[in-house]
Amino acid sequence: MIITQTPLRVSFAGGGTDFKGFYEQTHGSVVSTAIDKFIYVVVKERFDDKIRIGYTQTEMVETVDEIQHELAREAMRKVGITYGIEISTMADIPSEGSGLGSSSTVTVGLLNALHSFKGDIVPAETLACQACEIEIDVLGKPIGKQDQYIAAYGGLRHFKFMPDDTVQSARIRLGDAERQRLSESLLLFYTGVTRKSSTVLGEQKSNISSKMTVLTEMRDQAEELARQLKLGAVASLGQTLRDGWMKKKQLASGITNPEIDEMYDLAMSAGALGGKVTGAGGGGFFLVCTPPENRGAVRKKLAHLRELPINLERDGSKVIFNVRR
Repeated sequence: MIITQTPLRVSFAGGGTDFKGFYEQTHGSVVSTAIDKFIYVVVKERFDDKIRIGYTQTEMVETVDEIQHELAREAMRKVGITYGIEISTMADIPSEGSGLGSSSTVTVGLLNALHSFKGDIVPAETLACQACEIEIDVLGKPIGKQDQYIAAYGGLRHFKFMPDDTVQSARIRLGDAERQRLSESLLLFYTGVTRKSSTVLGEQKSNISSKMTVLTEMRDQAEELARQLKLGAVASLGQTLRDGWMKKKQLASGITNPEIDEMYDLAMSAGALGGKVTGAGGGGFFLVCTPPENRGAVRKKLAHLRELPINLERDGSKVIFNVRR
């Protein structure tokens, strides 16, 4: 039996510049962090040759081609496992439409578990690259690359997505005091709405050519934030989130709505410095950056929303249980 633990993420700046339609013309740049909320994948050998997949429903099939869970199906094909296996997934958050990168987190964690099941140890770069191939190239999802990479690598990171399709990954190292202050500045609230991110992202992808100026500004914001964080200037995050959210709303319809705008205004009226809806937008989780001394006031204003306590997570996808016979 193999169990992997793979972190979810929040993206701070540059989201959208990790789409190939943008970075193949220039380069993309994203700053994001893994958080201490996870998706767990369990892989176990079966006595018979059947395949059992357990998630929000259960599948029992004879062949890989029959699997309806497309991420599981393609991950098994990628790794070369074709029979005699059970796969189960469990998550710390709603399984779909959270805006915390859950689909890519599942893919990375599943690939890690399947490789380990075969006795292979593969680096984070391989996990991220294979996850991108499955989601973007094989399944044709209208997404970028940042979610797969932060799930595989973990930590607080600055990614650059280059025109030649390579990805540069740099860990942003904070001192203990700066790391603590950054963690204490972040609040995450569940909007109560999950949505199919593909609807918003599909429109965003089709709008890339007409939104190059905005996306370039968002790319530059990410690079400046990375520079500031490396200097320990964690207070710069709030304004970056605020400016980035104003730009993000221009990328597609459905990113915000009156309810989200009201949440945002309430947070700002309580002393927050900035915020954003995570992921594609339109629902999922609402990230707020506030001075630690204003946390109580922000929580009071958003008391109708359920808070998800978070901290920064240092590790990427890892095997936490491995028993082989």
